[in-house]
Amino acid sequence: MSTPLVEARGIVKRYGPTTALADGRLTVLPGESHALVGRNGAGKSTLVTLLTGLQAPDEGTVRFDGEPAPPLADRDAWRRKVACVYQRPTVVPELTVAENLFINRQPLQRRFISWRRLKAEAADLLAAWDVHVDPEARTADLKVEDRQMVEIARALSFGARFIVLDEPTAQLDNREIERLFSRMRALQKSGVTFLFISHHLQEVYEVCQTVTVLRDARWITTAPVADLPRAGLVEAMAGESIAEQAGHVREVDVSAPVLLDVRGLTSQSYEDVDLTVRRGEVVGLAGSSASGKIELAESLTGLHKPSGGTARLDGQRLPFGDVQATLKAGVGCVPRDRHTQGLVIGMTIGDNATMSVLDRLGRFGFVGTDRKRGFATELIERLDIHAEGPDQPVSDLSGGNAQKVVMARALASDPRLLVLINPTAGVDVKSKESLLARVDTARDDGTAVLVVSDELDDLRRCDRVLVLFHGRVVAEHPAGWRDHELIASIEGVDHG
Repeated sequence: MSTPLVEARGIVKRYGPTTALADGRLTVLPGESHALVGRNGAGKSTLVTLLTGLQAPDEGTVRFDGEPAPPLADRDAWRRKVACVYQRPTVVPELTVAENLFINRQPLQRRFISWRRLKAEAADLLAAWDVHVDPEARTADLKVEDRQMVEIARALSFGARFIVLDEPTAQLDNREIERLFSRMRALQKSGVTFLFISHHLQEVYEVCQTVTVLRDARWITTAPVADLPRAGLVEAMAGESIAEQAGHVREVDVSAPVLLDVRGLTSQSYEDVDLTVRRGEVVGLAGSSASGKIELAESLTGLHKPSGGTARLDGQRLPFGDVQATLKAGVGCVPRDRHTQGLVIGMTIGDNATMSVLDRLGRFGFVGTDRKRGFATELIERLDIHAEGPDQPVSDLSGGNAQKVVMARALASDPRLLVLINPTAGVDVKSKESLLARVDTARDDGTAVLVVSDELDDLRRCDRVLVLFHGRVVAEHPAGWRDHELIASIEGVDHG
């Protein structure tokens, strides 16, 4: 057996109290396309940052061709080993293809850039790797697939023969995906090795020879793709809990009025989405990071303005693109990032919890201090926030209690629609259970609830879960789904 081109063993990486990788392993042989799969949070992105030299592991080793990885400071050495093509471009859009290919290493003549040589060397490089792009084209004008090939050609020009493709098909249509795969196969024959990361498991079977599965920050298995059926791959990603059914399935009152009615909603991130949520119903939105689920939810909270379609709440059209007007229309929201979107860190718990309802706590722009403190105290007790009181700075709180403050503010306005985006991200088990109990309370109060999450435990509270894939609703699972069924839909596996 040949020496692995890339080998990672016993990788551990921590960020403060969070262990992002507890047992990362990867062995990639020369000339293969090797898939790296796992649900969001499995540790894939962390492993890539270590394989590309952006960070060092706390424990374990990374080797290239049997030799230890270069020191982090030696960027040129890393460029000769590996490159990553991300979903978001790392080229400079306003520069030409030739300028991007040789940025910071342009050919010089008498200390000035030789534009003639730059164009000629770029043309030679593109031809050598069979990339059909005009060297003088502005990179911003390229198709996504051509931009990706320019990034690959640039990496190959440094001498790297190991290319990480991170969700390369997320922005491509079917024809473009097939062209990308054809180019990958041709490059493989020329000695290029790929690590292919995708949430579309169908693609793993089309273009990869080997697959490695990560789950819960640990290596689970590495196997030839031909030897691992789709059901087995999904089971490896889902874990042993695939045999477990969700608990008691609650009956939904189908006669309850529809509170949220979305028709044909369309934007750059999602297309022609229809969905309804009844009074007292909890609906989940699931999908990969590129599915459009978060952008859809944020549109309903006023953060984005869709290009087409409508959304009505209790018969009234939602005012897209206006957060304040959406709040007045009856929408409460727990945003995806409590640090940047959910909390004003320099303010107290009481200020944060009540800022959406100040008009109720006073008249003519004046807010009664005692009234605000009393209202905030009620919220603190209602959500079991462990704090000294409403005057304590929110910056003093643990992650779980800080998230409860964000939830308190969302509930303070007694919303008719409650939109929760990754509501339990980064909180401990006890806080997670407390936050999810609020979902049950809101449902019992007759609120329509939309839960958008990567966490299966969050979605288990839902009466049904809609799955988005590349911006479209592709499946609906009623309560009682099994893990592997939902994950199969999220990953685009067709069991039909």
